[in-house]
Amino acid sequence: MHVIGTVGLPGSGKGEAATVAREDGIPVVTMGDVVRQETADRGLDPAKDHGKVAQALRDENGPAAIAERSLPMIEDRLETHETVLVDGIRSGTEVDVFEEAFNDAFTLVSIEAPFEVRAERIDERGRDVGEADGGESLAARDERERGFGMDDAMARATVVIENTGSLEAFHEEIRSIVRGETDDGKHAEAEADP
Repeated sequence: MHVIGTVGLPGSGKGEAATVAREDGIPVVTMGDVVRQETADRGLDPAKDHGKVAQALRDENGPAAIAERSLPMIEDRLETHETVLVDGIRSGTEVDVFEEAFNDAFTLVSIEAPFEVRAERIDERGRDVGEADGGESLAARDERERGFGMDDAMARATVVIENTGSLEAFHEEIRSIVRGETDDGKHAEAEADP
């Protein structure tokens, strides 16, 4: 059994990591799906109200609420798969939940990239809702994520990937992690090919 959690600021590459895991036959539990479902259940717009509902869930049910709601989904997938990737851990409190549930079978991977690189990626994918559309700017999203305790979670990662190079290099690094080919404690860089 192996549970791999990813943490990183918006645009760092968490979604790409999840895509690589899925391509490798690894099921992915996306913590944001818990929030999106709750947002829809409350009759709100997931594009505009995601952050507000994420905060409300934590305010109403405690800082571990989203991680706790994702545990049954992870355990369900572990019944038929050896490895599960958990996409989108936001805080040290959430790390605590997964470490307690899975002990040494849990690996936390921090995916990191500078603000300018992340902003360019988000702009290129054209998916981000900007302030003009009633959504949050990247700086505001970063601030909200950090308010959840993301810096603490990132500092506790056993594997760090500096995702500043080519997409292919990043995919290779994620592939080696989901296949169990990377030792914990490794600091990796997905660099551009020479």
